[in-house]
Amino acid sequence: MKIICIGRNYLQHIKELNHTIPKEPVFFFKCDTALLENNNPFYYPDYSNDVQYECELVVKIDKVGKTIPQRLAKNYYSSIALGLDMTLRDIQEKEIKESLPWSLSKAFDYSAPISEFINIKELGKDIDNINFHLLKNNTIVQKTNTSDMIFSVDYLISYISKYITLKTGDLIFTGTPSGVGKIKEGDLLEGFLEEKKILHCQIK
Repeated sequence: MKIICIGRNYLQHIKELNHTIPKEPVFFFKCDTALLENNNPFYYPDYSNDVQYECELVVKIDKVGKTIPQRLAKNYYSSIALGLDMTLRDIQEKEIKESLPWSLSKAFDYSAPISEFINIKELGKDIDNINFHLLKNNTIVQKTNTSDMIFSVDYLISYISKYITLKTGDLIFTGTPSGVGKIKEGDLLEGFLEEKKILHCQIK
C-alpha cells in the first residue's frame, strides 16, 4: 500500500506559504507507518518545534491501474476520507532551502491521521463538488470545496498512473487548502466531510 500525497494543489495555500504555482502535480510519499487510524491521538514528536496540520480529502484506489485515461479515472475509486498531512515545518523549510526531498518532514511515523472512509454515493455529490472543513479547538481553520483544486482528483489519478502503477488500497492525499497552522499539546482537530464529523485527533 502506498500513500501518495499531492503538494500545492490549492491556490490560496500556495500563496500563504509563498510557493510557486506548479504547472504539473507535485507529489511525494508517506510510509505505511505514517498512518494513524481509528481517531487515535497524535503524540507531538520530540524532533520538531513546528508541527503543522494540513487537512486533505483522501481517495482510496479500488483496483490496479496503469496509464489510466482521465475519462476512466472514476472507475478506480469509490470511497473518500479526510486525512491530516502532519508536517514538520521547521525541517521542511530546511529541506526546501537545501533542495532536499521532503522525507523527514512529511513521512515520519504517524504523520497521516485518517478518518473512516465514506462511499461517495452516500454523499450524493460529485467528487469535484465536495465540501470539507477542519476545526481546531472548535474554531474553523480550514474550509474549502474540491472544486477549488488546481488539479482534479481524476486528473491526479491519470497523471500519477503514467509514472507509477496504482494498486488496490493505495491512498491519495489530494492537497490542502489554506489555513494550515501549528499544533501544540492539548489541541483538538476535528474534520468534517460536508456536515458530518468523521475525523477526531487529539494532540498529546
